[in-house]
Amino acid sequence: MATDAIILVGTAKGLFRFRSQDRHSWQQEGPDFPEAPVYSAIQDPRSGMLWAGVNSIFYGPLIHRSHDLGASWEPSGEGLAYSKDDPEEVTRVWSLLPGPITEPSVLYAGVEASGLFRTEDGGASWHEMPGARSHATHDLWGPGFGGKCMHTVAQDPLLAERMYFACSTGGFYRSDDRAATWSAKNQGIRADFLPEGQQHPVAGQCVHKFTLSAKPGRMYLQNHGGVYRSDDSGDSWIDIGHGLPSDFGFPIVAHINRPDTAYIIPLGGDSGGRWPPEAVLSVYRTDDAGGSWKPLRRGLPVNAFTGVLRDAFRADSVDPDSLYFGTTSGSLFASTDQGESWQEVSSHLPRIHCVSTATSQA
Repeated sequence: MATDAIILVGTAKGLFRFRSQDRHSWQQEGPDFPEAPVYSAIQDPRSGMLWAGVNSIFYGPLIHRSHDLGASWEPSGEGLAYSKDDPEEVTRVWSLLPGPITEPSVLYAGVEASGLFRTEDGGASWHEMPGARSHATHDLWGPGFGGKCMHTVAQDPLLAERMYFACSTGGFYRSDDRAATWSAKNQGIRADFLPEGQQHPVAGQCVHKFTLSAKPGRMYLQNHGGVYRSDDSGDSWIDIGHGLPSDFGFPIVAHINRPDTAYIIPLGGDSGGRWPPEAVLSVYRTDDAGGSWKPLRRGLPVNAFTGVLRDAFRADSVDPDSLYFGTTSGSLFASTDQGESWQEVSSHLPRIHCVSTATSQA
């Protein structure tokens, strides 16, 4: 039986699925949850289950799961809330992360207002991991333009006890004890929006996205101004944005097995409209860990006054040559040659919040 590739596309009005056997011809399925924004949707590689963070204006934030690739969905359990006397509340689910392969019933959720939740029973119940919001720098976490959100959570592939998260506007953090406690790891990351002389604080940076590389300890980071690389699990960061038309953007993607290759989509910054420089939609690729960047534009539109959000660009989880991204104007693009050329899979979708991949035989 052929294995289908699936693109999961979370939008302002539900979750769409696109299915293909050759990654060239795609069939749309859905939308699911058309009444709700979806900021995160993933496939758990341990079980093949789909998970979606559904942020209904009627029912609040819920995490739904599907055992049959989206043919049907059920809400997971309760507990995705702060206590009633907490001054903050959970308003949106921003990120979902499967736990280690040795803990098949564990899943993490990053939420707004910035916090981390965990289930240990496959979603039957959730509880907060309080070490994040109890961090000494929590008072420096403010809402970015998209909200006060824990938008990225990652598990170290080699060390089960090591995890990472990024939040706006808090910065980048690492835990070495399974999310019990966290350390701010922002050395070298600028906060250009702060006054001169105060632009390298211990925390308070507006990190837009980070991604783990295939090389242990290496990661790439897109900041609110600045593109960075760390080779020591976040202990220090170096600026690799030289040669780009703009160092502002939201997503950053690492090649799944080539540690020196990463991709970004530059946008105009605070005074640049937050669309591509000169309105030419381009993906930029580095093959030397940020030493140089190559623009990739074939098949992408010019006169493109659109944006790409932090979770709307993703590498294929199986095919190392395939990439996908979606725009705020509702276009979904795919590449099967490492970004050298692009195909528009769909247009006129709602505003695209997130893109990820799945397979029919996980």
